[in-house]
Amino acid sequence: MSNSDKKRIILLSKVSTYRARPFMTAAQRLGIEVVYGIDMDPILADHWRVPLRIQLDKPQETVKNIVAFAGEHPVQAVISLDDSASVVAAMASEALGLPHNNSRAALAARNKYEMRKMLAASDVACPGFHLYDTAADPAGIAAEIEYPVVIKPLLLSGSRGVIRVNNPAEFKAAFERLKRMLAGYESESGGDQILVETYIPGGEVALEGILERGRLKVLALFDKPDPLEGPFFEETIYVTPSRLAEAVQQSIADCTARAVRSLGLYHGPIHAELRINDDGPWLLEVAGRSIGGLCSETLQFGSDISLEELILRQAIGLDVDAFRREDQATGVMMIPIPEAGLLKGCEGTEEAEQVPLVDRVEITAELNYPLVPLPEGDSYLGFIFASGPSPEAVEAALREAHKKLHFQVESLLPMVS
Repeated sequence: MSNSDKKRIILLSKVSTYRARPFMTAAQRLGIEVVYGIDMDPILADHWRVPLRIQLDKPQETVKNIVAFAGEHPVQAVISLDDSASVVAAMASEALGLPHNNSRAALAARNKYEMRKMLAASDVACPGFHLYDTAADPAGIAAEIEYPVVIKPLLLSGSRGVIRVNNPAEFKAAFERLKRMLAGYESESGGDQILVETYIPGGEVALEGILERGRLKVLALFDKPDPLEGPFFEETIYVTPSRLAEAVQQSIADCTARAVRSLGLYHGPIHAELRINDDGPWLLEVAGRSIGGLCSETLQFGSDISLEELILRQAIGLDVDAFRREDQATGVMMIPIPEAGLLKGCEGTEEAEQVPLVDRVEITAELNYPLVPLPEGDSYLGFIFASGPSPEAVEAALREAHKKLHFQVESLLPMVS
């Protein structure tokens, strides 16, 4: 491939993302040059000679930097690796005339209140909701609402700050807790606001898809077999293919398609979370990006093509419609953090990997670093991957492997004399 034919993309993210490695691997397979735009301290960016400096809290300035860079080094796509950069990626793509979701749709998928308003206006089944400032009196709100409810921030992801409450006393405590979590986000739009939603009972699923000119192609539907009933909503196991009836799976796809249309999402990957009960599917959230963490490793298409390669193929104008997920059942367990403290050790990894159907165990938490569980935390201890003949067998293997792991956590609580 000559230099003039070389494809180049920009990947945007925070420093802490899990998603860079699989995208970089996919880009190498496709012969795509990657320019990595990392949101980091300017002094560190200078020290590491980062080719493209971005500051996600300064979107207009960041877009100007991206446009200036692309003026000298033409690019075929600007892609966000996580929620944090999705709006900036859309704004930059608009400025460069590249295929992408428009920035208003990207903002709606990022801001939970804007999403709820647009879904409700399009009659997409979703929880009832009210918005409150963090300065509001929680006691007054607590006396007015019907329980149970879920309170959540507008901008945080990965279930951070999402809390179920069942009575006024729990509501006041959770409201104050979330208010403390949001300290420091006041400068961001929606950073000083809290969403209160009706709790929707039922099982939960995750849909992974890709949009081509507004048409949704479902790539995978994951069951979440562990009940997610609160008070926090820490996700653990994802297994695909779904064990739900075909008619239910189709209703989930239809609900998701209506949701992305209502938000104006048009191009690229989407990740949706839904609840299922006797009234059908309820749209909880839909994001204009791919699945988080290392969970994408459960998905392969065609001849060993990853989800990231599929996304990059679409981004540089290649057809992706013919690709289908492999037939084998696969799953991942996001290993939950048992308690706050310093991670001092992990035992049983080799034993866990010897469990039949388990592919590998990856511990991503670093030794001697603090562990922060939900609702304040935003990470896991690691991931367990399995594949096999059926979703039931994969789920059982993940649970058995998790039993083999033992973590030593040193408490950070102060000594009491």
